[in-house]
Formats: sequence, structure tokens, C-alpha cells
Amino acid sequence: MQPSKVVSQEEWIAARRALLEKEKVHMRAGDALAAERRALPWVKVDKAYVFDTESGPKSLAELFDGASQLIVHHLMYAPDWSAACPGCTFQAEHIDGPAPHLEQHDVRVIAVSSAPLEKLLAYRARMGWRFAWVSPRGGDFNRDFKVTFTADEVAKGRIDYNFGTIETDPRYVERELPGVSVFYKEEAGEVFHTYSTYARGLDALLGANHYLDIAPEGRNNGAYPNWPRRRDEYDLAAAPAHG
Repeated sequence: MQPSKVVSQEEWIAARRALLEKEKVHMRAGDALAAERRALPWVKVDKAYVFDTESGPKSLAELFDGASQLIVHHLMYAPDWSAACPGCTFQAEHIDGPAPHLEQHDVRVIAVSSAPLEKLLAYRARMGWRFAWVSPRGGDFNRDFKVTFTADEVAKGRIDYNFGTIETDPRYVERELPGVSVFYKEEAGEVFHTYSTYARGLDALLGANHYLDIAPEGRNNGAYPNWPRRRDEYDLAAAPAHG
């Protein structure tokens, strides 16, 4: 890390005020973007998805568990992996903390992964998480929401990820990829898909990254190889790419 220029308190306040004006512009632009996000049209979900849960098979509508809004974390955990990928594990670390507060806003947050339920629950216990984690039991859910791809698609080196904006980037040509999808359930029980985000769109939900953004070094990932890791692997020399 290269140290910044050292100045007087008065000079620092002047520089900070100048940056604050830019931060305010950025924040207001973010508010406007959030309003546009909420104004997106919806798509009715007509397909009958079924998920394996701790309390037995459930439909997508039943996953709301009394809420009207459902946020689904698509976590990368293929059926033959022994663990979820480290990056998605990092993503999952940001679910339990906000969850009780989101419930007071009529929002439920869960995770869906391709691996069988018993693997998901064992890994959840290993990580000490509490959120509901369900499996689509080999159905079309992950395919339809563009986070699971076939071996043929991967072999061809071309997939449809992030609404077709990422097709051949080798970082994203994988069988499983991360994302978040959002749904709304009306009183009559009809479910609508309202939003999805992928790739760097997920960064807005990763609070640890934003803590780093206000620290002197910033994210500086080059100085911290194999970061992030699973929380119980930081003392190891290296962490596997995934299961």
C-alpha cells in the first residue's frame, strides 16, 4: 500500500468536503436507479416449480412463508460438489444478518442451489448459517433463471448469462453461476418475477466489500490471494476453487 499525502486538518476537511459533494451526487443517482428498478414490469410465473425443503416438497408460492416478497440467492453448489464455491459462500454470509430486519418489511430471503438438500443442510451447519436453503430437485428453476448450464453449453464456450451480456467470458463459462432473483406474491396467490441480477450486480448486496471500500487499502484483492475463502479455511495455505 502506498501511503497518501499527509496534510493539515484544515486541508483534509477541504478535501473531504469536495469528495462529499461527489458522494452525494452518486447517492442521488443510486436513489433514482433504485426507483427505476422498482418500476420494472413484472412477469407472471406460470410454471409449477417444486423444491425440496426441510419440511418437505414446496412450490415457489409456498416458499414465501407468509411474506409477499421473496429474494432468492442462487448459490453455486452443483450436485457433485462437496461444498459451495467460496465466492457464493461469501455471498451467503450476507443473508442471516439482514434477514430478521427484512422480515419486518414483508421480505423473506432464502437460497436455492442445485445440490441435493442433504448436502445443502450439511454445509449450512458447517458454516453456522440459519437461512432456509432449498433444492430444485433437478427441475427447471435454475435453468429458467439462467444460473445452471448444460455440459454441452460449457463445452461450446458460449452461454446466456446476465441477460446475454456475458456469453464467452471464460470467468463465467461454468455449469453453475451466481445470481439473485426477486418475486412478489399477490393475495390471490399468483407469483410474479420482478427482478434478477448477476455477476457484478451482486456486489451491492456484499456489505463486506463496501467496508473495504472505506478502508485505506480498499479492496486491493491482488494483495490477498484466494480471497474470499470459506470462513473455516482462512488458516489454510490455499482454498479450492469449488467443491
